[in-house]
Amino acid sequence: MTGRTLMSSPSLDAALADIDTVFNGFASPTETGCERCFLPEETAYLRTPYTRVPADLVGRFVYKVPGHFEDHAAVMRRLLPQAAHAMAEGTLDGIGWGHHGWSRVDWRAWPAEQAAAVEAFVYAWWQDVLTASEPPYPVADVFETCAMILGTMTPLLDRWGSGPVADAHLASCAATWLYDLDSDAAPFGWWDHDDAAPVVAELQSWLTAHAPARLRARNEPDLAIRAELLALPYDERWAHPYWTRPSATN
Repeated sequence: MTGRTLMSSPSLDAALADIDTVFNGFASPTETGCERCFLPEETAYLRTPYTRVPADLVGRFVYKVPGHFEDHAAVMRRLLPQAAHAMAEGTLDGIGWGHHGWSRVDWRAWPAEQAAAVEAFVYAWWQDVLTASEPPYPVADVFETCAMILGTMTPLLDRWGSGPVADAHLASCAATWLYDLDSDAAPFGWWDHDDAAPVVAELQSWLTAHAPARLRARNEPDLAIRAELLALPYDERWAHPYWTRPSATN
């Protein structure tokens, strides 16, 4: 990850403040944890409210599969304030590398105030990253994490406005995603491959509709053409003369 001077947006600050208020004092009172993965004194943090969990331990808890805990949902609520702040600051290891714990709980079924706070944070974090010239994580990793938590890409794509910084991030994401999308494969390792076709189609359609002009404006003609080619059926796409032109083989 890359560091940057943290100047978060008012909306992200407000979302974090709401998370702090809504999830203040939560704990998993009967939590035993996985004795092979965690020491007794580490698991004790999960049973104890109003106590800061060591930063490295937050990440270890967040990325463990639910079976490692007696009450995984309670553990996630216990960790939410610290995890959200760490994500916004760029200090939570694992972003873009594994299944985030919030994606493994049905947080939308939590009380309305809690669910709204989680959703508002994810949207505010995504918007903040899109406006940061040097965000603490690669934008593709943040997109994947947000989509994983939300269970959908649609609201993230809908919120991807244009502008010099947002378009620079679009170019970096397109360069990452197109290697898979060219072959009708999902660029996200966390998505169930049996259900990947709608995800692939949505991202291809969005890139074809929104990316080419913005990529050309950034002097990325090859990425722009490849985004346009996503609109073609697979065989026609790969039979296109673009692939045999010198610019495509550089």
